[in-house]
Amino acid sequence: MSISRMLDVDVWRGTETGKFQLFSIPRREHQTVLDVVTEIQRDHDATLSYRFACRVGMCGSCAMVVNGRPRWTCRARVNEVVRDGERLRLEPLRNFTVVKDLAVEMTQFFEKWQQARGYFEPGPQPGNDFAVVPPSTPERQAADAGIECINCGVCYSACDVVAWDKDYLGPAALNRAWTLANDVRDKGNAERLKAVSHASGCHACHTHMSCTQFCPKAIAPTYSIAGLKRAVLRRNLGFTR
Repeated sequence: MSISRMLDVDVWRGTETGKFQLFSIPRREHQTVLDVVTEIQRDHDATLSYRFACRVGMCGSCAMVVNGRPRWTCRARVNEVVRDGERLRLEPLRNFTVVKDLAVEMTQFFEKWQQARGYFEPGPQPGNDFAVVPPSTPERQAADAGIECINCGVCYSACDVVAWDKDYLGPAALNRAWTLANDVRDKGNAERLKAVSHASGCHACHTHMSCTQFCPKAIAPTYSIAGLKRAVLRRNLGFTR
């Protein structure tokens, strides 16, 4: 791997309050942003805190704000993020409580999934056999569009409504609720639609599309939330299950 020049990196240090610390490391060919953070932690400052696991874009745990954009650092190559002579700026995901440096606390994020009833409800008497849901049905296709979410928090970090309203359920939880609303096997949809219809639920979305723009999995939570809005309206009018 060739080394041609140095890369200046501003890294957030601290918790909610703190400051950026400048590091200079060799800029290498095919270098990812996660490679940069790892090199800083291993060779320059072992106290730097951050998260990662798979390193291949499967887990989402390495998500950070890179030059103002929330993204997975394992899939972001330095030469795609900064030009020669520019600085790389790394921050923890926004809208989360910062544990330390680039690591955030995600408890509230997952609690909102529970508040949105983002879990399968089989009903009091589940069937004895597997249900068959043909891939060609509209409900299956609507659910399939959102089921690849891996809970990385990028959409939550990008969402302006979350920044304004700490109680807003957020795009990931609402996207999950929408996939279950289209699961014909699920028996908890009445309570689910009720759970997402309050003031900080699906109707709080301003359709800014930030969640859809930045999702690393190319999911469109904005459209899922729009689907929930329609479902809530239809149910209020007595047209749905």
